[in-house]
Amino acid sequence: MRVFKFGGASIKDAESIQNVASIVRRFPNDQIVIVISASGKTTNAMELVLKAYWERNIEAMQAALNKVKKHHKALTNGLFEDQQHPVYNEIHDIFIDLEWILEEEPQDEFDYLYDQIVGTGELLSTTIVSAYFNDVDLQTTWLDVRDCIQTDNTYRDANINWEGTESAIQEKVPTLLKDGLVITQGFLGGTTENFTTTLGREGSDFTAAIFSYCLDAQDMSIWKDVPGVLTADPRLFDNPALIEQLSYSEAIEMTYYGAQVIHPKTIRPLQNKQIPLYVKSFIHPEGTGTVIGAFEDKDYSPMIVVKKEQALLRMVSKDFFFVDEVKFSKLFEALAKHRIKVNMTQNTALAFSVCVNDDPQKIEALTADLEMDYELEKIEGLKLITIRHTSETLFERIIGTRKIYLEEKIGSNIQLVMNKEEIL
Repeated sequence: MRVFKFGGASIKDAESIQNVASIVRRFPNDQIVIVISASGKTTNAMELVLKAYWERNIEAMQAALNKVKKHHKALTNGLFEDQQHPVYNEIHDIFIDLEWILEEEPQDEFDYLYDQIVGTGELLSTTIVSAYFNDVDLQTTWLDVRDCIQTDNTYRDANINWEGTESAIQEKVPTLLKDGLVITQGFLGGTTENFTTTLGREGSDFTAAIFSYCLDAQDMSIWKDVPGVLTADPRLFDNPALIEQLSYSEAIEMTYYGAQVIHPKTIRPLQNKQIPLYVKSFIHPEGTGTVIGAFEDKDYSPMIVVKKEQALLRMVSKDFFFVDEVKFSKLFEALAKHRIKVNMTQNTALAFSVCVNDDPQKIEALTADLEMDYELEKIEGLKLITIRHTSETLFERIIGTRKIYLEEKIGSNIQLVMNKEEIL
């Protein structure tokens, strides 16, 4: 039994979905659970719908929603010759459910609305892919992941109820696999009140890991548009090398520092049951890719991770008392309260600086909580560079004459905060 995860790039158009079907045909004798993300850039598009809805900009909301409809219309038209195919009604019904939400004035918190609205992308993509698979004789059952992955009410970053989730998956999925493939949604979960939750941006990898863990899968595969895990982002660096084998611990470190090829929460469930993770190319599926497993750490080549959309927050105590352990505790409590991920810290006697993911809404709420006791300064438009297993030569080449806002070196690892416009 295997678990496959296909991201948005792998199903961005009709031809791509046909390619996914051809990859699945390579495994005719395997039971496979297939976790699928929203198609292409649909999640970004749905965030624009939400933003316009929240701001009550009806014209912009409708324009953004029409783009989403147009994209999925193109998918269905490219895959199904029969314009009366049942999938058209299924897609129509999903949009009707969404429009019922959008017709009302926003009454709920932003994070709750985010999950109810933005999560629509995965429902659309899996409905289309499942229908297409069945049309081309890949017997498939569509499974609503919200009936399986049970979470709390922490919207946009829900916590898993592992006991309930494992019970639900083990009850439903093995029976469905007897009839063929199972296709379900990444990124989504459900509460006991039947509200949709999400597992964090790019959380479909984590979804696949949850199914792998609960089903004791033989292995899990993430299908990407790159050959596997590389020493650097090929969009930013020339000729990065393929890492054929990684330990669980090294993979956890890389994802923690922002490597986008795998979601940070993915590794732990797999490590707990020693389930190997393959990162492979949907463009060249015959390639070996990268395998992540229970390997001993070795001498890895230098790896560069670039985390974009960062901000530097500098908090200066107004009372001129030292920023000590008590103040640190309260500052981190405030950051945790607003679910702001801290990627790097530095402190002086009177100031505390943190590099964080730049989420304006969360940072504004944090500022409101702290402004009585601290002067807050925010520097936007930054990126965080992490170099693992670095050499002095590589470090000096990247530093050059660039302006560095924050720098930290621990062993052979270096982190640098710099302007996002800097070319490496």
